[in-house]
Amino acid sequence: MNSKRIKHKHYFLFVLFLIGSVSCKHYKDKIKEITKEKSGFYPIFNGKNLKGWYGDATYWSVKDGILIGEVTPETILKRNSFVIYEKEQPVNFELKLEYRISESGNSGVNYRSEKIEKIPFALRGYQSDIDGKNKYTGQNYEEKKRTTLAYIGEKVIIESMPDTISLANLRKNVKKNCWQTRNVVASLGDKKELKKSIKDNNWNTMHLIVKDNRMQHFVNGVLMSDVTDLDTKNRSNKGFIGVQVHVGPPMKVEYRNMYLKKH
Repeated sequence: MNSKRIKHKHYFLFVLFLIGSVSCKHYKDKIKEITKEKSGFYPIFNGKNLKGWYGDATYWSVKDGILIGEVTPETILKRNSFVIYEKEQPVNFELKLEYRISESGNSGVNYRSEKIEKIPFALRGYQSDIDGKNKYTGQNYEEKKRTTLAYIGEKVIIESMPDTISLANLRKNVKKNCWQTRNVVASLGDKKELKKSIKDNNWNTMHLIVKDNRMQHFVNGVLMSDVTDLDTKNRSNKGFIGVQVHVGPPMKVEYRNMYLKKH
């Protein structure tokens, strides 16, 4: 067999291999998609644009199937800015997504949250925290309200707020950025060990399970915080989902594969 025929044969086999690889990947993606649909999960981000979402284009964009939040030296924030999923306000649900954040980054996934009148792109409500240094990732923080409800590794019951505290002055019950009417009822594990499951500068999964007054935050399958909210005066039963870029130094956060399942 001459050398030209050998080269053509090898080229043909190489093309078949590429086609097979692409087909295999496409098939796997389809199987993954079908599996999520059968299990009740459906996408809330289409990977192409911000259809169904509301955010400031200065900070939020979409590229290669990824929702990107970025703060540059020229666009330093004066207040936190969210991109908000506007199509629905789920009550009981599960949310699954993947995220990647820069070391200087500070972000979070808000849920059961309300828009703040006269402040654009702002949310008030529960948040599963995310930060590049993993000091807070997975904790339960209530944005612009009761502050920290549970740190990493805590199972917490939020007790009823005392009648002596006015709803107009919640800061009276906050100390060191933490809500004081809370009871840590169990440990979910050593904080340092829990944080070892989080990958630096790489993709991680986040899974939120929100049912009635209980909220569980999982990162890479590890339960980071577990809150039962008995504070009927302040808790929220439904609201918007959104993701955040935070005031501070330049940063970048990325989200993809965002799936919701309502109960």
